[in-house]
Amino acid sequence: MNRISDAFKGKKAFVAFITGGDPDIETTEKLIIAMAESGADIIEIGIPFSDPVAEGIVIQQADERALKNGCTVDKLFEMVKRVRGKTDIPLLFMTYINPIFVYGKEKFMSRCAECGIDGVIVPDLPFEERAELAEVCEKHGITQISMIAPTSRERIEIIAKNAKGFIYCVSSLGVTGVRSELNTNVAEMINEVKKVTPVPCAVGFGISTPGQARDMADVSDGIIIGSAIVKLIEKYGRDSIEPVKQFVIAVKGAM
Repeated sequence: MNRISDAFKGKKAFVAFITGGDPDIETTEKLIIAMAESGADIIEIGIPFSDPVAEGIVIQQADERALKNGCTVDKLFEMVKRVRGKTDIPLLFMTYINPIFVYGKEKFMSRCAECGIDGVIVPDLPFEERAELAEVCEKHGITQISMIAPTSRERIEIIAKNAKGFIYCVSSLGVTGVRSELNTNVAEMINEVKKVTPVPCAVGFGISTPGQARDMADVSDGIIIGSAIVKLIEKYGRDSIEPVKQFVIAVKGAM
């Protein structure tokens, strides 16, 4: 959708991730508005899941807290609908294929469109199986975000040619989480993408400081930060609005 593409026009985009329902739905709603007002360009909302295979311990524990506190997909849809009345910032759901199938992919994408979700990221759906969602996403105007990783290699070209919105470039092997160093040659990976498509590339997995955000933004079209934000929410709970705002301001300033 246009909102996603527009987020990268004329600037480096900051994609901020939070786990929906951690510590509760009301705080998630406040955090989304606060991050939008503080400089985030796109907000990615993780749907809590009992088996989040791409997530490190920080987001795993956030998922557990959210589920324990009664977060459901339906409650997140209602929350997004309220948020959409207050901001036009692009909103994405990050989820796994099983929750979508259990909910019903037609119903899921229909509700995404109804409440104002712009796109979905499904990290355990390989590119070769993206057709499982492609038709229903297109029907409802939901952008299916593609991912590439250091192991993608010869697959980068075919993934990039079919990408929409932006490409999620995984900076390092393993799961999400805070890392002191990012050793992958991200620039080389992005250069391969740029040979075949103008679709923006945003780098995620491991970025946790304003300095790392600046360095990754230098070689990409944007950066994605999740675990560092979720750690602040874990620490401050319902009082996390201001600490998260200050972190977003610092990261955006560094970029």
